[in-house]
Amino acid sequence: MNTELSFLVDQHAEEASFLAVLRDYALRAPHYDLDHLSKLDDRLDAHLDGLRIAGATGLETLLILLSPHAIGEMFACVVLAFEAANAKVLSRLSEHLRSALETERGYLMALGWLDWERVSPWIERMLASPEPLFRRLGLAACGMHRHDPGPALLAGLSDADPSVLARAARTAGELRRRDLLPVIRARRQHEDAATRFWANWATTQMGDQQALEPLRSFAEQPGEFQYRALCVLLAWQEREPSIAWIRQLVQDPRDRRIGIEALGLLGDPVCVAWLIQQMSDLPYARVAGEAFSLITGADLALLDLELQALPDFDAGPNDNPDDPNVAMDPDENLPWPDPQAIEKWWQANGGRFQVGTRYMLGLAHSEHSFQQALVRGQQRQRIAAACGLARFRPDEVLFPTSAPAWRQKRLLGMTTVFGR
Repeated sequence: MNTELSFLVDQHAEEASFLAVLRDYALRAPHYDLDHLSKLDDRLDAHLDGLRIAGATGLETLLILLSPHAIGEMFACVVLAFEAANAKVLSRLSEHLRSALETERGYLMALGWLDWERVSPWIERMLASPEPLFRRLGLAACGMHRHDPGPALLAGLSDADPSVLARAARTAGELRRRDLLPVIRARRQHEDAATRFWANWATTQMGDQQALEPLRSFAEQPGEFQYRALCVLLAWQEREPSIAWIRQLVQDPRDRRIGIEALGLLGDPVCVAWLIQQMSDLPYARVAGEAFSLITGADLALLDLELQALPDFDAGPNDNPDDPNVAMDPDENLPWPDPQAIEKWWQANGGRFQVGTRYMLGLAHSEHSFQQALVRGQQRQRIAAACGLARFRPDEVLFPTSAPAWRQKRLLGMTTVFGR
């Protein structure tokens, strides 16, 4: 292969790997909507196309780049290997996966990205695998595609491996398998935290009020389950107990940020005046702005409700190796609200919001408002909207806010950008 072609293939491999990781972040980001996701998916697919055209060279280039931390490279490898039905490369990727579990994230992302028809012939083998890793991947693929794995789901809910059990509970919740409610309930106090979370998350989505209290515990603890717990909890918990719980949260400075997020998800305009006050307190200003927008639908950037001069505030991390603050700023991509401008906007527009009614993006909670939020909301808002919609559509699978944009647009009845 000549040098110029080799350079092009390398570029496609690097860009596809980078964009895959960026996409994984974007799925939970406060500043990506479905159109942004669609453009990102389009860019990613264009680089995958470059690798497809390169044929075996494209795959080989990616395989050379694989390392224990190569999540994006694993994604691209898996996509190309499945599309080519290349059993030899898939076997090689399985070997890499066994010794580099961090790359499982990339493998999972690829299974969700690919069409079901492409992966389904391999899923049965995964579900029947003697290795928990592949049983877990098989159940995950079924969940991401909202495809019922049949008897393998019940088997997963009795699996000896906690990671398989947790994924089975999650998949059952995504599919809304109410017939499995008693089996999942039995896992709600499991010693494994992930199993405990997904069991309570799943049964709450099926209307189980007894799972609300355990979910509150997860919502109060920083970590990977916190926001998911919040969204489901506030979609299913009644208004009065929600307000009482949030009131406790916001009184403690350590819990105030999550309490502010909870107020946005609750959607009651009774809290708006207090949220505007929090916009003058730098650590809470941006998340208070996000909560305000989630309730009212006011786009701070579009309506010039942002601060013109950014405040001198650093939430971390910094360059000091001795500083224990290594966490990324969770509000990094949120606008800085202008409290005075927002106060004026609220005085002019607050009259159309009724205290005691819950709103999302300016519309009272209803099947229509959650559907609208899925069409035009940012990803964090869309995750919450999917949970709200589930309450109005108890017999439908959960809306997949992480699926490729073209697939989501098809489910929402929108025109796709991929022409599929």
